Amino acid sequence: MQDAETRRYGVIGQTVSDTEVAYACESIRRLGYGVIGGGYDKKALASLSAAFERAAERHRAVHGGTDNLRSMDEHNTIRLPLAWEPAFLELAANNTILEICARLIAGYVVLNQQNGVINPPRAQRYNQGAWHRDLPYQHFVSSRPLAINALFCLDAFTLDNGATRVLPASHQQEDFPSDRFIADQASTIEAPAGSFIVLDCMAYHSGGVNRTDRARRAVNQVYSIPLLKQQIDLPAALGEQFTTDPRLRRLLGYDVRTPRSVGDYLASRDGKAAT
Repeated sequence: MQDAETRRYGVIGQTVSDTEVAYACESIRRLGYGVIGGGYDKKALASLSAAFERAAERHRAVHGGTDNLRSMDEHNTIRLPLAWEPAFLELAANNTILEICARLIAGYVVLNQQNGVINPPRAQRYNQGAWHRDLPYQHFVSSRPLAINALFCLDAFTLDNGATRVLPASHQQEDFPSDRFIADQASTIEAPAGSFIVLDCMAYHSGGVNRTDRARRAVNQVYSIPLLKQQIDLPAALGEQFTTDPRLRRLLGYDVRTPRSVGDYLASRDGKAAT
């Protein structure tokens, strides 16, 4: 809440953040990140935790086992858990996160990717422990986000278990900063279980070192403009009959698939005004 006694002079305009969503959006615009509650109680979190473990087991079984995934440095990631567990489709459609996306991203928003992320215990190395953007290899900035990263904290994020680190306002600068700047300015985001750490995807961030004896689990979801290619072609991966809900089909990208021929393109234009 804003301090009613905040003193100022020479100010002729001020941002109004009168709700939790508005404040999270202000934080993301200014700093590149924010934290907001997801609306999940202990029972819902327990259900999601069980679903996470089932999805992890299924993912490993289908894709050659833990050793095969380790050979690709994929053993701490569960790709597209919503394909295995309906609870993660509901998580992707969280109303609070979709409202933030609608406020920050111009126009249509699609789910670009969803991945379960495991920060392993006892200070083991994992690939998300390196600094990166969630639009990797891109060195540009934009006037408003092209994509939003909503990292769901299935477990509490703490200093001990490798909470996410972020470089504040790095979404406003093209280049990766110096090592000295990183050492001086990196912030650690502690967050309770059931909350979302929401970032502009151009903000540099990394997972911290998990020095506890338990894995720290999260579900990373990226929402983007349709112009950006999905990490996995979700309609193709999930199948045409995965859902009939128009809202979910729109979110998953069924309405913005790339035409595979001129005939398909013309069919998609039928009945639409020329552009």
